Amino acid sequence: MRRKKKLKKPVASFIILTNIIFWPLFCVVGAVKLLGYPTWLFDTVRCLSAWSSTFAFAILFPRIYPGQRFIHFVKQKFKNKLSLSVIVLIVMIQTAIFIMILFHIMNNYEETSIFTLSSWGMLSFYFVKTLLSGPLGEELGWRGFALLELQKKYSPLIASIIIGFWWGMWHLPIWLTTGFMGMDLIKYSFFFMLTIIATTIIMTVFYTINQNLIIPIIIHQLFNFFIGSINGNLIDLIMYNAILYSAVAVLLILINPKKVLYKIQSAK
Repeated sequence: MRRKKKLKKPVASFIILTNIIFWPLFCVVGAVKLLGYPTWLFDTVRCLSAWSSTFAFAILFPRIYPGQRFIHFVKQKFKNKLSLSVIVLIVMIQTAIFIMILFHIMNNYEETSIFTLSSWGMLSFYFVKTLLSGPLGEELGWRGFALLELQKKYSPLIASIIIGFWWGMWHLPIWLTTGFMGMDLIKYSFFFMLTIIATTIIMTVFYTINQNLIIPIIIHQLFNFFIGSINGNLIDLIMYNAILYSAVAVLLILINPKKVLYKIQSAK
């Protein structure tokens, strides 16, 4: 059988196809919500839409890496031994950010509860739902492929900014369903993009140190889980996260600029 022709612009093709798959699925999510279908169906379709990047990467894989097997590629992304110190540091940083935001909300919140989750059962369910409808479906394509592919040409910082920007723009349909308009939508979009890019830089630093896809999955999961578990004004929450995650990103660059500012020789 003739080998398929290799794509000239694999990352661009990946980003385009990811959006082509995501938009129709997101419209289905909206239709399921508007028509009042059961919650489980809404959650299922929403979860599928979050996996659009994985679907796109799987479809393009034969033309991105001709002759390789998709399953083997995926296994390689998880084969390296996880560093306990890296995981502990990630958890400590994100928990500290969560606590700082929590205390700020507590001092300015007038409602009966600052949490969206009221029981251990709800907490566990939300944790699993968040994992399935975000980190597990997104990281293989965005970090496991696109980020590392760009690092063959650009420095980790530039690659992070590029992927962070397009990863953020992929969320555009979600912005339009927040109910924000005018200046509120502009503020939300700006802080959202700042948070996404800063988070991508943090992922890149720790993923470079410990090249196992579990690392960006953990960072992504903790971000989504923590921000979703706090009640409060969404614009304020995303603004606080933008400021604090950006501060961490800058600090990581200053501490070890070689991990971020300079092009690595090979990205596997």
